Amino acid sequence: MTNTLGYLHSVESGAAADGPGVRFVYFMQGCLFRCLYCHNPDTWKIHAGRAVTLDEALTELRPYAGFLKIAGGVTVSGGEPLLQAPFVGDLLTHIKKELGLSTALDTQGFLHTSVPDSWFDPVDLVLLDIKHADPEAYLKLTGKPLQPTLDFAQRLARLNKPFWLRYVLVPGVTDGEADILRLADFVASLGKVVERVDILPFHQLGAFKWKELNLPYTLENTPPPTLDSIAHTSALFASRGLPIV
Repeated sequence: MTNTLGYLHSVESGAAADGPGVRFVYFMQGCLFRCLYCHNPDTWKIHAGRAVTLDEALTELRPYAGFLKIAGGVTVSGGEPLLQAPFVGDLLTHIKKELGLSTALDTQGFLHTSVPDSWFDPVDLVLLDIKHADPEAYLKLTGKPLQPTLDFAQRLARLNKPFWLRYVLVPGVTDGEADILRLADFVASLGKVVERVDILPFHQLGAFKWKELNLPYTLENTPPPTLDSIAHTSALFASRGLPIV
C-alpha cells in the first residue's frame, strides 16, 4: 500500500444524505473554497485534520463492509477530496477492488484538472456541488471562479460518469429564478449522466463554528428557505426535464 498520508476531518458510519442508501463517509480535511454558507469551516486547513495511512483509513471501514454492500456504500466528501487526490484515489481504488463497495465522490470539481480520466475509474457516482450559475455571484459566494466546475461537469458527461447535482438554496443569495434556470439549462444539456437534482435548504447549524474560529459570518441573519421557495426551485429545475428528488 502507498505510504501517502491522508488528513481526515471525521468519518460517519451511517449517513443517509450522502449518496444512495446508507453510506460510510470519509470527510477529508482541506478546502480552497471559502463559501459564505459553509457549515464546516473547520475543514478548511488541511493539516488541522487527523493524519492516517491508507491502511488505517480502510481499517475504519472494513467492519461495516458486509452491511454496506447490501445497504449502500462509501462516499468520500470534505472539505474537498480532490485537494488530497493521490490519497483519495488510492482509497477509492482499494475500496472498489478489495471490498467491492459502491463508491461516491462529493466534490465541487474545481481541482479536476489535477487528475487523469483514469482517476475516476473506481468512482461509481459523483455528487457535484454547483453553487451558483452567475460567475460574479459564484466568485463572491465561494472565493473561486465558476468555470473549472462547469468544465468538470462537462468532463463527467464525456466520461459517461453519473452524477447528482447538489444545489444549496440560500434566500437572497442562490434563489434568483433567472440564475436557477440558467444552471438548469446547463445541467440539462449534459444529458443522461445527470441522475437527479438535490435541493439542499440552507441552515444555520454550523454558524457556531464560525464564532469558535473567530471568522466573520455574513449570513447570520439569513433564514432558511420556505417550503414554497424549495418547491418553486424544484419546479424550475424540473421544467428543464431534470429529475428532482
